Amino acid sequence: MKTPKRIQPLVEEGLIDEVMRQLMSGKEATVYVVRCGDDIRCAKVYKEATQRSFHQAVAYQEGRRVKNSRQARAMEKGTRYGRKMAEEVWQNAEVDALYRLAAAGVRVPTPYTCFEGVLLMELVTNAEGNAAPRLNDVELSHEKALEFHAMLLREVVLMLCAGVIHGDLSEYNILVDAHGPVIIDLPQAIDAAGSSVAATMLERDVTNLANFFGAFAPELIGSQYGKEIWALYQAGLLTPDAPLTGRVALPTAPVNVGAVIHEIALARQEEEDRIRAQMEMQD
Repeated sequence: MKTPKRIQPLVEEGLIDEVMRQLMSGKEATVYVVRCGDDIRCAKVYKEATQRSFHQAVAYQEGRRVKNSRQARAMEKGTRYGRKMAEEVWQNAEVDALYRLAAAGVRVPTPYTCFEGVLLMELVTNAEGNAAPRLNDVELSHEKALEFHAMLLREVVLMLCAGVIHGDLSEYNILVDAHGPVIIDLPQAIDAAGSSVAATMLERDVTNLANFFGAFAPELIGSQYGKEIWALYQAGLLTPDAPLTGRVALPTAPVNVGAVIHEIALARQEEEDRIRAQMEMQD
């Protein structure tokens, strides 16, 4: 196929030899299957901020800092230069998270390089060598749903042990290869120690998993793995092999109404993004 304009610089630099086909187009990027020498990889081309349906909400930007004070001031003022810096921070967040999580043993695509707003990384494949399907396109039995749910909970725990929360985890950004689930799409990754909404985001990610797998294994509906995992993390007791029950003791402290309202707003935005993503995949 014709080389997309955004990928052309990587071809000129010798990083990509051929663009084979478009793999998918989502709310934040378009992904292409590319050939790099004898290897088949994928190139994720990030969309411009004005074209993304997933906006850089304050909740996701919190905790992301740049060392250069001039860049930080420009980002705060929203100047042209500042917007460019914000885009680089947004894109680099996924690259940094992928390297960080891969080193921690999390099942994510192997990143190779990010150049001119294009992330070159491993193409996740199924047992036949074809592009791996999304989790929402996989037929699941009751037993397989429980197995995949347990595997993904461990991945969430591994991520949190590495200080990272996905922030937008659902059946639409999980692939399934020959060995099980692989987590993708991390530009909105959250630093667990640097965000005031880290607990909310973690619980939402885990609840998304319970709701999806609950359609095949109803006993997962209403489980409290997110709260349990966060409680262990806060107590300094979270390890990759920490036993989980999905139950936590009921709180006795007064309810924080403001936090509840904030969580409802986040959930509403998540549902709107989910519906939008479904519509985009149907186009």
